[in-house]
Amino acid sequence: MSRNRIDRTPFEVRITDLSHDGRGVARREEGVHAGKAIFVSGALPGERVMVEQTGKSRHFDEARTLDVLEASPDRVEPRCPHFGTCSGCVLQHLDAGAQIALKQQVLLENLERIGHVTPKQVLPALTGSAWGYRRKGRFSVKRVEKKDKTLVGFRETDPRFVADLRECHTVVPQLGMKVAALSTLVDSLDGRADIPQIEFIAGDQDVVLVFRHLQPLSDNDQAALAAFAVEHGFTIFLQPGGLSSVHPLQEPAPELSFALPEWNVELAFRPLDFIQVNGDLNRGMIALALELLDPQADDHILDLFCGLGNFTLPLARVAGRVTGVEGDAGLVQRARDNAQRNGLANADFHAADLSVELRGQPWLKQPYTKLLLDPPRSGAIEVLKQLPLDGLERIVYVSCHPGSLARDAGWLVNEAGWTLQSAGAMDMFPQTAHVESIAVFTPPKKGK
Repeated sequence: MSRNRIDRTPFEVRITDLSHDGRGVARREEGVHAGKAIFVSGALPGERVMVEQTGKSRHFDEARTLDVLEASPDRVEPRCPHFGTCSGCVLQHLDAGAQIALKQQVLLENLERIGHVTPKQVLPALTGSAWGYRRKGRFSVKRVEKKDKTLVGFRETDPRFVADLRECHTVVPQLGMKVAALSTLVDSLDGRADIPQIEFIAGDQDVVLVFRHLQPLSDNDQAALAAFAVEHGFTIFLQPGGLSSVHPLQEPAPELSFALPEWNVELAFRPLDFIQVNGDLNRGMIALALELLDPQADDHILDLFCGLGNFTLPLARVAGRVTGVEGDAGLVQRARDNAQRNGLANADFHAADLSVELRGQPWLKQPYTKLLLDPPRSGAIEVLKQLPLDGLERIVYVSCHPGSLARDAGWLVNEAGWTLQSAGAMDMFPQTAHVESIAVFTPPKKGK
């Protein structure tokens, strides 16, 4: 995207659609570029807006909203003062109900356009709290000498820059309302220029901050971090190198965990482990997945991309046996430990890269009655093509990317003969354009 020779003269456009990343879509209405697509930040479908061009390419232009001349009835006042600058959440100006309706539409359009499939039933969207939900994330840190200031925040809409946050309304309140204090802390450190990022993760009881530092921290800096942790109720870890270098600033460090009380399960995890970002929605998602999978006492369920047992252990409370498979060996060990701490002897776990040839894997040779999978953005086409699908009675697919779900659904339906019974969006990331979803597949009828 070129940023040179851009005409910044304001002009009007009518917004006709919303892009996958939450920007308004319009067309040039006059001049030599009439009909050319424009992606406009801060604009909603149906609106007439005054815009300023910010970028251009051969096929489309980019612009930002200067003034809303005719507002959409779905437009609301953004809650965060950093909206429009910070890229952490780009849909704060859209009513929450309209946000999830948009995500349902994106899901269905992807299924039809990419997978050439349509669910027999559209599931009601799964929603939760729209604010204060983000319990895991990463703040970028950048020392700006010209401003004599160290910035802590998410990236700006222009990813070259770090947003100077004072607060964040989507991050858990224990941290979201203390971003300014965190920035002040980092700015006071001798090693402030050597800290590129701060990761955060919250359990039910504790919030952990992991400071990545490129050079050893001085004794004064470590003392300042320890005092900050005490004052604000955080636990601080340091990361001088790779993942194995992560260690608590002070011992003993509390154990991180979150409970799933509906299934009498508690999951322990480490500061850089993957957990679902939205705790409330995660519980709703597990309940929905189990309802759709309908586990029975005689089922042997395969849970692929199982992580530290988020679905596996609740399933083990109601199914006869559950086998979880995950590519990260550390998460697999945590899953085994979590099964033991919850007294679940009917769950076993295996470490395997599910994107490669799986021939010879012992878990693949076992008979299963049902399948649950929760793959990364890349989807699960490689492992689906290697599974013995004939004995399965049902597949529940949890997705964090509608495009890869659509591709995999297309293969299951159009190549393997399965039926897409139902699908629906889940609002794991309110105020953002991210689309999480869930789908249910049933096998071909016997004799066909």
